Amino acid sequence: MDCASNPSASAGPWDRVLQRLREEIGEEKFTSWFARMDLDALTADVVRLSVPTRFLKSWIQENYLPRITDIWAEETGARRRVDLAVRNAFARPVALKASAPREVVSERTERPVESKPAPRVSEARGEVREMVPTGGDVASGSPLDPRLTFESFVVGKSNSLAFAAARKVAETPAGAAPVYNPLYLHAAVGLGKTHLLQAVARAGAARGRRTTYLTAERFMYGFVSALKSHSAIAFKDTLRTIDTLVIDDLQFLKGNNLQQEFCHTLNALLDGGRQVVLAADCLPGELEHLDERVRSRLAGGLVVELAPLEEDLRLEILKARYQTLAEQHQGFAVPAPVLEFLARSVGQSGRDLDGALNKLLAFNQLTGEPVTLDMAENAVKDLIRPTDPKRVRVDDILRVVAKHYNVSRADLLSQRRTATVVKPRQIAMYLAKTLTLRSLPEIGRRFGGRDHTTVLHAVRKIDGLVATDRALADEIEVLKRLTLES
Repeated sequence: MDCASNPSASAGPWDRVLQRLREEIGEEKFTSWFARMDLDALTADVVRLSVPTRFLKSWIQENYLPRITDIWAEETGARRRVDLAVRNAFARPVALKASAPREVVSERTERPVESKPAPRVSEARGEVREMVPTGGDVASGSPLDPRLTFESFVVGKSNSLAFAAARKVAETPAGAAPVYNPLYLHAAVGLGKTHLLQAVARAGAARGRRTTYLTAERFMYGFVSALKSHSAIAFKDTLRTIDTLVIDDLQFLKGNNLQQEFCHTLNALLDGGRQVVLAADCLPGELEHLDERVRSRLAGGLVVELAPLEEDLRLEILKARYQTLAEQHQGFAVPAPVLEFLARSVGQSGRDLDGALNKLLAFNQLTGEPVTLDMAENAVKDLIRPTDPKRVRVDDILRVVAKHYNVSRADLLSQRRTATVVKPRQIAMYLAKTLTLRSLPEIGRRFGGRDHTTVLHAVRKIDGLVATDRALADEIEVLKRLTLES
């Protein structure tokens, strides 16, 4: 069989390429840039990949395509040209309910054909807008996934408050005063932040609110591009005339000029009675790279955490995702005991659950073996979590280590290189890697914006010392206990 007509035949090497990218750049950046990249075809000379938007294509080509090419060659032993194309997001089936609102898209080339005439501009004030480099037409936003609506969000104890707050914000009619302003959602990867933010953007636009949805990286890209094209004033003015600004992955906002512009934009919108909704992977006070005044203003709104998914919620999510897969793949059947096993045993997030179901689908389609409990246990054995550890925050580690070594938190995050600070800092980095699920780049960012290689050096150094220095090993065990008990 020609692999060009059957991309799934090469799923093994492609999965390994993606896994290596995930390890190199960290979970959050991987999710931002590669979660929607697909392997479309494979020939003897070319690997054909696709992404849903021109922006993703441009960014990946400029920053990652050579690395993808190298990793593919290393994993397969054959060097092929890697081509990246933009696919039509509406050519693929998506799970939308019949009652879903009219589609609001952010890429003009991806606008679906509608069965009824488009409304006149005066009748369609609500829109979701996307950042573009020029200031004269700031009329688009970061791509919206049509599946991420309030209707498709599965609610449980861990996320019910965040869901209710997001829906309340989205249902505020145009012209009314904002509520919970700003609304700030925070959670670990894969717990539903992006889902709720995109749902807010879509529902707000459907109610006539001018809405802009952006990732922090897209905000940075748009601002830098506007500076280069001498349209920064138009860029800023357009942002400040919207009704609702929605920004995702705020932890990635870097650079003094960008932070200053974000601060001005945030103040202008809040002072002008406009709604702001944001999400990050930590509390506002833990965004060390942002100005203290900005953190204070973020904390002054409604701050809501999406907690780790409880087992009942994981099961409901699995049922919903399985139903979608079963509609798309005839003959794919997962018995209820298998879904219960996955809910009980797999992962910490919705993405972990997606990965488990996709593995079952791959095993079922590639081997013809029906999905049973024994088959599932074998297929997802690498995804099974050994325990549900206490969620430790980097902030907890910094506090415990600073107190134990009689240094300040500011010292640990500073660039000081004295011995009295370097050793505690390296131990804190080691504990962050050992006790949290954060990637090396994330840890480096939390330690004063350091590179991931600095964190890796610290982890390896302390790991080596622990193996030979009994006193240090005991000391670190005490710090672990203190952190877990804090």
